Amino acid sequence: LAQCRGSGAGRVAEGHLRQPKLMLSHTSLISAGEGGPQTGTMTECFDCDNCKESLYGRKYIQMDNGPYCIPCYDAHFANTCDECKELIGHDCRVSRGPADKQGQLPRPLLPCSCWLYSQELYYEDRHYHEHCFRCFRCDRSLADEPFTCQGKELLCNDCYCSEFSSKCIACEKTVMPGSRKLEYNGQTWHEHCFICSSCQQPIGSRSFIPDKKDYYCVPCYESKFAPRCTRCKKTLTKGGVTYRDEPWHKECFVCTGCKTPLAGQQFTSQDDNPYCIKCFGNLYAKKCSACTKPITGFGGGKYVSFEDRHWHHNCFNCARCSTSLVGKGFIPDNDQILCRDCSSDL
Repeated sequence: LAQCRGSGAGRVAEGHLRQPKLMLSHTSLISAGEGGPQTGTMTECFDCDNCKESLYGRKYIQMDNGPYCIPCYDAHFANTCDECKELIGHDCRVSRGPADKQGQLPRPLLPCSCWLYSQELYYEDRHYHEHCFRCFRCDRSLADEPFTCQGKELLCNDCYCSEFSSKCIACEKTVMPGSRKLEYNGQTWHEHCFICSSCQQPIGSRSFIPDKKDYYCVPCYESKFAPRCTRCKKTLTKGGVTYRDEPWHKECFVCTGCKTPLAGQQFTSQDDNPYCIKCFGNLYAKKCSACTKPITGFGGGKYVSFEDRHWHHNCFNCARCSTSLVGKGFIPDNDQILCRDCSSDL
């Protein structure tokens, strides 16, 4: 049973059995010289250490510093019950059996000659009769029960938990203090009540994903809701890229030719397949008639076409004087192109 914990708590009140040495004074045989022993009373002083009244023939309690009559003992050494405000006197130590006719201590109740004593109980600096140490709500005895001190009130475990503990959002039962629980978004569950909405298994300390009023373990959520990579068909749990409105893992989105990852890089496509710039140029791009390199059009590059030949803008120059012919008239001369000035010299 988990113990409640409030402003003060304990398994049981600290029991304190008051056991003063209760005694009965008596007469003794004393020697009177020749003629044999004679009966007489003790002549030495035997008085209460406080009121100085004689203790002969009376019950008294022997303390370290001397004997005390019962009234003086209760007045000077007894505590006051915090509940009923009565003194917790020597009579807290009372048997539940009948007294002997001769006025001596009560007879034992049990065959083993054990005595049944009432106890003085204390918690922190407060003292109680055993019968006064009870729950402020249900009046249950707390002498052998877990309890909590809430302000000045002593509460049993059940009453404290019913009034102050949170309730499980799933089973609506009290979450006992000290028991294992889970809290999320202001709500509380017993550990065994916080289960995946799909597989119905306890989530425990594992990661979970909320979805409206449902909660899923990661494998179930991925299987049920997470998108799947277009290439490997596995779920995407984080990151990824989108191409043609389809999800891909970053490591799966690679050039169709050289398999270089394309995430964060320039790329183009051919027949819906992605290619890096280099592979696309080598495989599909037109070649410049001057430098023979691919004309991809990336990076703002433009090109000039004439018949079945193509040039980068910066490669479209006169074969003799190297003047740019972009936007100007030119004269083809076999495989070469010439500006008008150079062609007139032929």
